[in-house]
Amino acid sequence: MREYEPHLLLRNSHLMTVASAFWPRRCPALPPAKDRLFEVAPSTQLLGRCHWQEDPGQRPTIVLVHGLEGSSESSYMLGIAEKAFCRGFNVVRMNQRNCGGTERLTLTLYNSGLSGDYRAVLQELIGGDRLSEVFFAGYSMGGNLVLKMAGELGDRTPPQLRGVCAVCPAIDLAACAQELERGSNFFYQQHFVRSLKQRMRRKAALFPSTYDVNGLANVRTVREFDEVITAPYCGFRDAADYYARSSANQFLSAIRVPTLILTAQDDPFIRFDTFQNAGLHSNPQITLVAPREGGHCGFISRNPGEERYWAEARVIEFCTRHTSLSRHRP
Repeated sequence: MREYEPHLLLRNSHLMTVASAFWPRRCPALPPAKDRLFEVAPSTQLLGRCHWQEDPGQRPTIVLVHGLEGSSESSYMLGIAEKAFCRGFNVVRMNQRNCGGTERLTLTLYNSGLSGDYRAVLQELIGGDRLSEVFFAGYSMGGNLVLKMAGELGDRTPPQLRGVCAVCPAIDLAACAQELERGSNFFYQQHFVRSLKQRMRRKAALFPSTYDVNGLANVRTVREFDEVITAPYCGFRDAADYYARSSANQFLSAIRVPTLILTAQDDPFIRFDTFQNAGLHSNPQITLVAPREGGHCGFISRNPGEERYWAEARVIEFCTRHTSLSRHRP
């Protein structure tokens, strides 16, 4: 593992993180998407929003996975998709189970342990689409999922998987839940809980014989939601069991493809010490980049000469460096 801190300045990281999550971004260079359903399990489909180059089989492909309560339409998903497409990549913006208005596509819920969903997407892109170079990039919860997928593949990683990137990945779910309960994270906690409860009520309305939301009114934290909803409906004993089995930190040493992890040392609810204690140093495939500032998936540059959306640029730079389809780079 190579670890370094880039020399850059980021402005008001926590406030800019919030602004970047809710401020709409215009992406005029991103063409309209073609919707595609990926069957990842029996009676379970994920919606991918695809942007294909003219000759998809001769171009590298990047699959993007959003964070908790995000979707393929989240600002950061659109922003990085535009950058990737302009660099000659095919782009697939995935919606996790039930996200992006897809509650009808599965009876199940989404959670941080469903790395098999993205292994199925990878297999379809390789076997069905005959794509020769595929990259995955995930944000926060999505970062945990793509890292877990890569670690689980281990020595069985197909050569078509060329690299994995994770921005502020939640690799220690228990630690994240604990940090969210700090008073300084009241806004984040309330946002996540409100959105999770709304989604669960929509799900129960669609499948009333499967889901009981009677205990939902008393849920006040993400940990309580995972205790009352995620764990029992997703096959875990309790929230602690869910966190222990679904965190990517235990799989990082097995990753066998070039991997970039971007995180900020001032991330409000993903502690930097979770990366220092995750055994990254034993894996030369992993590069950890950790500026002092950046917030949670923000990384908004305040220097006129810097790339404004710094993390997005680093992800595309990393993937471009690891593709052999160089003749197709614009």
